[in-house]
Amino acid sequence: MRPFTLLTTIICECVMLADAHMKMTTPVPYASSSLDNSPLWFNGSDFPCKRRPGMYELEGASNMYALGSTNALNFMGSAVHGGGSCQVSITYDEEPTPSSVWKVIASIEGGCPAQNQIGHLGDDAGTANPYQYWFTIPSDIPAGRGTIAWTWFNKVGQREMFMNCGPLLLTGTGGSQANFNNLPDMFKANIGNDCQVPENADVVFPNPGQYVTRLNGATDAFSAPTGAGCDSAVAPNPTITSQPLIQRAMN
Repeated sequence: MRPFTLLTTIICECVMLADAHMKMTTPVPYASSSLDNSPLWFNGSDFPCKRRPGMYELEGASNMYALGSTNALNFMGSAVHGGGSCQVSITYDEEPTPSSVWKVIASIEGGCPAQNQIGHLGDDAGTANPYQYWFTIPSDIPAGRGTIAWTWFNKVGQREMFMNCGPLLLTGTGGSQANFNNLPDMFKANIGNDCQVPENADVVFPNPGQYVTRLNGATDAFSAPTGAGCDSAVAPNPTITSQPLIQRAMN
């Protein structure tokens, strides 16, 4: 094979891999026109939020939520990698950096972003994911502007961390910074921080928060992460529930 042909093949394969994954559609992400479906870099260089030039351009989008409200979490793409575990987190930084403080408001262990899947739903990156999830904004944290993030640790395939972020405006009164500070930190793995999630299992978050949604997939396998860089705090007796989902017809 001639060198330029080999290079072209490699580039095409990389593009296919990038287009094959998932991305968040609701909440609306920053600079959605420049957001691809790929995970964070393995060395964590684009953490948080898949940082890229111009990403904080809102493009007319905003996510306004009242304290205490329950809101939808939706995705686009069909390469669901057998599902996995997801979190929704927030920071009060409007342009997050690697030193931003992220706190978890929802943890879903297993079945996210798809349930009952061994592999993928298909190979169309432009189709709406048929599963809808939900998260609740705590009623006792401060109102204000910030950023909301979805993170995902896929069940099968390469060990990766996906992260999409969007602009956030919380409305209401009565919350305190102390309540926000007491929420668990965002779980991070597979980005060069000496923490890895197991393959062929849904990761169990060391500290998912007080309330955890656990969903069964095609295979029922849950496992803790490994590595010295993993969170050491463990949530005391979290309440585990099964979250009802709304399944939409695929486009």
